[in-house]
This record gives sequence, structure tokens and C-alpha cells, in this order.
Amino acid sequence: MFLYYCDLAWRSIKKTPMLSMLMVLAISIGIGITITTLNVYKTMSYNPAGERSDNINSIQLWSQGLDTWDDFQSNITYTDVINLRNNNELGLKAATFRTGLAMQSDDPNIDPILESVRVTDSDFFSIFDVPFLYGNAWDKTVDSQPAYQVVIGEKLNQTFFDGQNSVGKTIYLNRKPYQIVGVIKEWNPQPKYYDPLNGAFNDAEEIFIPFLLAEQEEFDVWGNTSGWKFEPMLTYQDRLNSEKTWLQFWTFLENEDQKSQLESWLSRYVEQQRNFGRFTDTAKTPAESFQISNIELWLENNDVVPEDNKVLVGLSVLFLSVCLVNILGLLLTKFLKRAPEVGVRRAIGASRAQIFSQYMVEVGIIGFIGGIVGLLWAWGALSMLHAEFNMKESVTGLDASMWIITPLIAISTAIIAGIYPAWVVCRTKPSVYLKAQ
Repeated sequence: MFLYYCDLAWRSIKKTPMLSMLMVLAISIGIGITITTLNVYKTMSYNPAGERSDNINSIQLWSQGLDTWDDFQSNITYTDVINLRNNNELGLKAATFRTGLAMQSDDPNIDPILESVRVTDSDFFSIFDVPFLYGNAWDKTVDSQPAYQVVIGEKLNQTFFDGQNSVGKTIYLNRKPYQIVGVIKEWNPQPKYYDPLNGAFNDAEEIFIPFLLAEQEEFDVWGNTSGWKFEPMLTYQDRLNSEKTWLQFWTFLENEDQKSQLESWLSRYVEQQRNFGRFTDTAKTPAESFQISNIELWLENNDVVPEDNKVLVGLSVLFLSVCLVNILGLLLTKFLKRAPEVGVRRAIGASRAQIFSQYMVEVGIIGFIGGIVGLLWAWGALSMLHAEFNMKESVTGLDASMWIITPLIAISTAIIAGIYPAWVVCRTKPSVYLKAQ
């Protein structure tokens, strides 16, 4: 019966091509706009940490003075990072910041390149479950006794070593030799949740070096530095000793007990630092002077999904509703034109339910066609955003799930719009049209 209804629907569509085309156009434009905004919102709000989201936590501290910032800063000071790194109660832990260095190899045929570099601890790779192609992270001893070791990405390994196992070989960063201890597989989480402050949808770094090298090599900071009071920064040591915030600190908490232990330690730590003349905003209690953020809270606090995107999704749904009203009017016109035909069919035995089902199949087919056209509109709009406005491909790429979601939304929208016109035409009295015949 369904195939018979499909055949009747297709014949009906061909009989009224202009009306059918207008309906498809109305649905496709509404769907195209809705899917474009929904795709961007879905991509930006994706949590790459998955099931580990609650276990991976960042620490923020209220280290500023009275009447300064209104909210917790995402970064913390170097002093606090060092103290947190020395907390033996924590299992996996990693300090991190971004810098940039010139990379070259012993091969004179390969030009040096300037690369973004992640300065961090060896636990970083375990916390964020970074996959390795060759080798592994540097040994834990390097986190306390820094050595010139490096982990590089698969792309750089392909460029400089033709994709071969480069573990044990040497690269030069700012002309200093670093021994390669590991090569990670292509890894580019979007959004870049471990550091959204430097561009939530920028590519992940391809070079990772030990954190404690920063003090002796005085790496530049390619990221945000915030301060709540004036502090002259004449030397790199001034930066390390200052109250300026420029580093992130991550830890992996297995369960609520570990989180409770960390909260107790942080409360004691705040009290200790106040005795040293720090954390001078006493309006907050020690328990209120820190924040432990899982990935979901971390992404929310750093505005990875701006409020504008949520508003745009709402507006696009409203626009789709306007399209739905227009489709309703067109369907009412189309179906009422066929009232004589319905009257005859009712007279020869067709039930209201059969007539209603037939028209629901017809509007479903119109919705499906509109959805496919709308998907093409969305793909074109996202491609234009990528080309004309230089938006990241990770944001403007059409998510695979949209190829399923879009037709479902389009068919549902068309069916909702078609319920009333189909109900009206089903109430046709056969006697009226038989008398007219």
C-alpha cells in the first residue's frame, strides 16, 4: 500500500509542478539555514574528551587582590604551577603553555620552519590520551631533571624523516639539539580543549618539549598573559616570580574521593599562601578561592560556544517555522484543488484514513526532496563561510550526522505542515462532488 501511495504522490507532484517546486524551495531554504547554524553549533559544542570529561580537570585559583577580577582566570601563575607540580597526592598532572620555535634537521635540503610548540609535562600525553605512532613520552625523571628531549607529530615526522621511525634521531629547535623520544599519530581534537585560550579551533601543536626547560631556555609565551597589578618584567625571572597568570594546570582524577582530597589540599594551600602575603582577597574563604573544572565546565567558562551561536540557532528555527506556515498555505491550495477527486474516491469506498495516509506520504516525499536540496544549500553556505571569511574547516565542515538529521527534520516539518490541509480535504462530502459531476 505504501508503494501505491508513493506512486499516487509522485503523479500528484507532476500534475502541479509549480506549486510543488514552491513547496520544495520553501522547505529547502528553511532547512538550509537551520542546518547551517545547527552544524556550526554542534561542531563547536562537541566535547572531545568523551567519557573522560569528568576525570580530566583544570585548576583555577583566586590569587588576585581585592577588587580586581570578577571571575576566575583560566590561567594560573608560575608559582602556583610549581607548587601544584610538587603535590605528591596528585596522580597524573601536567603544567602547560604554548610557545614557538624554529625547527630544522641535519638535512640541508629541508628548510627550517617556525612551529607552534607545547611546553608541558610527560603526564600530558596520558591525561589527554594522545596516541603514539613510534616511541613514547619522555621519562618522568625529565619532569624534575630537564633534558633536551622532544615528541613530534606525524606530519612533521613525514616532512623531516619521510615517515620513518625517527625515535633516537635529532632535530634542532632554535638551533639547540633535541633527541626525539616519540612520534604521535595524527591528533587534532576539535575544539582544542586542552587550550582553547589560543584559538579553540586552531590545530594542535606538532612539537612537545619538557616543561622545566622553560626556566633555563626562557621561552616566549605564545598565549594570554594577565595581571591584576603593575609588575615590571625586565627579566624572564621577573615573569616567573610575578603574579601574572599565563599557564594551565591539568590533572586526572579517578573518582570523587580523589577530588575531595584535592579540594582539601587546595584549601590548605590557599591558607598557606595567605600567610606568605599572597591571595589577598579575603572576601573569599579558602574553600571559595579555587575552582576544579572538568572539560564540560572548562569549555563553558572559556566561551568555546558563544551565546551568539545559540541565538542564531533559535532564529533559524523561527525562520523554519515561517517557512512551515507558507508550506501549510501552499498545501491547502494544492489539496483543495483536488477535492473533487477525493469526493469520487470516497464515494467508491476509500476511507478517510486512506485519503489522509496518501496525502501524508505525498508531503513526506516533498519534505524529503526539500531536505536534500536544503542539505546542498547548507553545504554551499558552509563552503562559502570557509572560503570568504577564512573560518576554520573544522567548524565549517558538514558533520556526517547531518546527512541523516536533515532529511528527518525536513520530512517532519513537511508532515506537521500537511496535517491540517490533509484533514480538511478528508472531510470532503462525496455527495457534493457527485452531484456536480
